[in-house]
Amino acid sequence: MSFANRVRHRRDGIRMPPPARLVIGLALLTLTGSLLLMLPGISAARPLQINEAVFTAVSALTVTGLTVIAPSRDLTVFGQIVLLVLIQVGGVGFMVLVVLVYRLIGRQMSLGDRLALRDSLGLLSLTEIVVLTRRVLQFVLLTELIGAALLWLHWRAVLPLSEWDVARYALFHAVSAFCNAGFDLFTGLPQFPHGLPNDGITLTIFAVLIVIGGLGIPVVADLIRWPRSRTLSLHTRLTLFIVLWLNVTGALAMFAAETWTAGTLRDTPIGQRLGLSLFQVISARTAGFTGISDLAALSPGAHLTLIGLMFVGSAPASMGGGITTGTVLAMLISTWGYVRGFPEARALGRTIGQETIRRAGAVLTISLVVVITATYLIVVAHSDMTFLEALFEVVSAFATCGLSLGITGHLTLPGQVVIMLVMFWGRLGALTVVAALAVPRRQTRVAYPDAQILIG
Repeated sequence: MSFANRVRHRRDGIRMPPPARLVIGLALLTLTGSLLLMLPGISAARPLQINEAVFTAVSALTVTGLTVIAPSRDLTVFGQIVLLVLIQVGGVGFMVLVVLVYRLIGRQMSLGDRLALRDSLGLLSLTEIVVLTRRVLQFVLLTELIGAALLWLHWRAVLPLSEWDVARYALFHAVSAFCNAGFDLFTGLPQFPHGLPNDGITLTIFAVLIVIGGLGIPVVADLIRWPRSRTLSLHTRLTLFIVLWLNVTGALAMFAAETWTAGTLRDTPIGQRLGLSLFQVISARTAGFTGISDLAALSPGAHLTLIGLMFVGSAPASMGGGITTGTVLAMLISTWGYVRGFPEARALGRTIGQETIRRAGAVLTISLVVVITATYLIVVAHSDMTFLEALFEVVSAFATCGLSLGITGHLTLPGQVVIMLVMFWGRLGALTVVAALAVPRRQTRVAYPDAQILIG
């Protein structure tokens, strides 16, 4: 073996595994975003403190929306543009940008790069991964532009803003909604005391963008191919079903909770109450926009509904977070198969692999541990905070949602660090982080005898 080949072999042997590269890549993006937010001309009144810049960068790159500042008041127009770029990068995924750079400089992607991109997008196959990524990027940009155009056409007639500001607001919020980011430029401005406009047209446009962005890249790619193939994968069919089921049942649960108790929507007309309930449920599944100005005034039943929906989150490989609908589907299918006495998990004439069920169980278990631990740390660090406020904030961060009961700005520095770590974890996914830190699995030929443990 020549010297060059030996060097290449050694370099390949110590190549960093894809999960670790995703973790380090997001960390480097966070550092870059934090430095950008501390540049002159970014802040409106005073320079952002280090913790404010880092927290905002993490929230934008993880497309969460929790913030310790008011972007409308504390950032200049240039600062808001930087924030928009960070949201777009975090939503589409930095590994997709790697593909674009590689294509621009004419370099072919290595197998390791393709594996990292596959893990980032949650894909099952490496075939035509660059072509698929290009098509999805085109779809993302087209959808955001259409959403911005619709918002511009509507807002220019109803908002007290200049023509330039209406166009800027429309583009910012279209990107923020599609990326499920939750940042808005209305909260904090005196002319918008209730924050985001909650008229029917605005909320409908936002809801459509949020749903599309939360379906996941594999589903979007499958839908793009549908006019030619006329077939949808099992993953796409199940995802569309559970998204519809979660939104409808969640809206009915929230409507019932606000109707039968002294909730903030109790005196709202029934039609508007249903519309606001549906929008808030859609937004709770990782978008983070508030159609209801005071979430803290909602009934306990509505709070529990939102916490449950945030914990589930959006579809795998989407703009959102949470344990994902895929994990919920796998656990439900496995449970149903066990109750029916099937030897394996089955759905729509297909068998779900045992490895998939094990991954779903691992994601659920790890996620519960993360949420419980982070909630404990927040409660301990903030003696004046209620358990509901802490749990709501942690689950919102874990699901990269961005909804809050109004406590984000009152977090201490340790509390901000905990929430940032949870947002970081929620964006990458539990298995990605654990796989990045875990020791590689060893191959063994040793098999141990079966044993039983009591359950239930």
